[in-house]
Amino acid sequence: MILMKDIIKEGNPILRGKNLDVELPLQESDEKAIKSMIEYLINSQNDELAEKYHLRPGVGLAAPQIGLNKKMLVILANDEDGNMHFYPMINPKLLSYSEEKTYLESGEGCLSVDRKVDGYIHRAKRITVDTYLYDNGKLLHVKLRLKNYIAVVFQHEYDHLNGVLFVDRINTNHPFEVLPNSTPVKFKTCEKK
Repeated sequence: MILMKDIIKEGNPILRGKNLDVELPLQESDEKAIKSMIEYLINSQNDELAEKYHLRPGVGLAAPQIGLNKKMLVILANDEDGNMHFYPMINPKLLSYSEEKTYLESGEGCLSVDRKVDGYIHRAKRITVDTYLYDNGKLLHVKLRLKNYIAVVFQHEYDHLNGVLFVDRINTNHPFEVLPNSTPVKFKTCEKK
């Protein structure tokens, strides 16, 4: 079981490293890793387990955050309409993205960043992703069209696969600048990463 002590923190070179494609079919060690990532997100969103094990709630987790420089990430998040999205991804590729941008008014957070960082991160409002989804030992090759909050979560986690942290994307001179083609994600209750 992954605990907070197992999450790689800002400053560790693993988070800035080159990430390799996952060899298919999945090796046992890679399957174990993605299952552990899924388990962490599920446990971190369970109030009782999160308190018991001192877990910070997360809606996404990428393999470099657990010390593995491979192209794997997991999303487990509700969108702005309350619909649950569960995507355990192997070798995701961002195929296309909209010129229209969005951002979280509350800002982004990260399990690997143990400090509050204020500022907006403008990300594509709509994206298309090519990936393999892990489904109980099987891999399903799919193209996903993601929008708004789930698109933001994906881009945050995908950045990890490219050695980028959300703090790198904040305009330090104008952290709360709103771009002309950018609108905030509208949440009934905003869930922060």
